[in-house]
Amino acid sequence: MAELSLFLCGDVMLGRGVDQIQRVPSRPRLFESRAKSALLYVRLAEERHGPIPRHVQPDYVWGDALACLAKETPDLRIINLETAVTTSRRPWPKGINYRMHPANIGCLTAAGIDCCVLANNHVLDWGREGVVETLECLRGAGIEVAGAGSNAVAAAAPAILPGSDHGRVLVFGFATASSGVPAAWAAESSSPGVNLLPDLSERRAADLAEAARRFRKPGDRLIASIHWGGNWGHAIDADQRSFAHALIDGGFDLVHGHSSHHPKALELYRQKLILYGCGDFINDYEGIAGYEQFRSDLTLMYFPRLAAETGMLRLLRAVPMQINRFRLQRPPAHDAKWLYHVLAHESGKLGTRLTWHDDGCFEAS
Repeated sequence: MAELSLFLCGDVMLGRGVDQIQRVPSRPRLFESRAKSALLYVRLAEERHGPIPRHVQPDYVWGDALACLAKETPDLRIINLETAVTTSRRPWPKGINYRMHPANIGCLTAAGIDCCVLANNHVLDWGREGVVETLECLRGAGIEVAGAGSNAVAAAAPAILPGSDHGRVLVFGFATASSGVPAAWAAESSSPGVNLLPDLSERRAADLAEAARRFRKPGDRLIASIHWGGNWGHAIDADQRSFAHALIDGGFDLVHGHSSHHPKALELYRQKLILYGCGDFINDYEGIAGYEQFRSDLTLMYFPRLAAETGMLRLLRAVPMQINRFRLQRPPAHDAKWLYHVLAHESGKLGTRLTWHDDGCFEAS
């Protein structure tokens, strides 16, 4: 039977400290209460793990993830890009503002990213001017976008990606207030912004499923990519779970959740995959104290394989990674196994069984 293979991950944060080590860094000025320069985050990471090179090659941040992508050969690569790609100097007055200089767009093309979901709480960090430039830069690099647009209609429209011989993959991006997205960021009829959901009701899920069907053609697979919930903690909110189930019942094939700074439980519902929180994938948090018990330095590459005709999960392979000096590397075996045990325990609460393999990865099927 034909199969669709994907690469999914959580928040890719290429701004602030990560931006400062690129070939063309943005102005380092910040507006945070405790940090006035993005270079502080570089210094903190170096104090923890040692020197970080400057003016790095575009593929630097991906590190060992590139070899893993080459081995797994996914048909499509989809991420949540939690950074504005802009030269805008007008920060949104929210305190924490991420941006990457457009000259560094190679950070994304180096990993062959096909789609960036933008429905999150950082894409408008540099205002509406910044999100418009972000959209232009990504599309100019041949990367599709979902969850943000020049108006409400564009923000709600899916990224349409070539899938298997049986059909396309439609990626819909959604943001929620629970992840810190301001109400003012919602795209409107004549202004850019994100596709912001007013609630997570079953009626809302039914409406989204109906809207998605208007785009769907025979053989297409539908992905709902949702930025929701807080940064820390393994509990799955009841409204998130019921909403995810309702989306699957309505015809979506996979729910790609993100916002949490660490990976959370996954669930198989009607043999369809729900990722409640994929965790940060690339960030500049090294050296920042607090919440160490969640090990946000450990993250995952998700490689689901779906039956092309039904969207049902055949196999999910999860590959642990570790952020070190703003670069992804394979973690020591004991760290990878620690992450497996945590997620096996949390996913078990939802009736999903994970299996550890001696290559340092784990699977669900």
